[in-house]
Amino acid sequence: MRKSVENLATSKITGGRRSPLRIRRKYETDRYPNEAINGAQVTVTRRIRGNNKKTALKSIDFVNLATGDAKVKKVKIVKVLENATNNDYKRRGIITKGAILETESGKCRVISKPGQNGIVNAILVKE
Repeated sequence: MRKSVENLATSKITGGRRSPLRIRRKYETDRYPNEAINGAQVTVTRRIRGNNKKTALKSIDFVNLATGDAKVKKVKIVKVLENATNNDYKRRGIITKGAILETESGKCRVISKPGQNGIVNAILVKE
């Protein structure tokens, strides 16, 4: 069983370990993060709590770009310019919410969650 965020086996004040009062529930288990990168589109669908589904992106090469005049167009991603989530993500080219991308139409900021929604929506950044 994978470890959870919640640590059920706490320690005593003496430093000894205390046995947990209950076992870890299935909904408490962690998953590895889905880190979308630039490349041909690959998606993964997984079951989540309540028998719902999440579609995650492994890689994608196009973004749905909102230009500001009530139009959305599909634009090719060139590269990841910035990622405020993690400094390492910029170097690795990982696309997350809030990342600044270089596209064929200019710079844009991601407003969707590619690791959970399976789509990359963005808005044009004014320079």
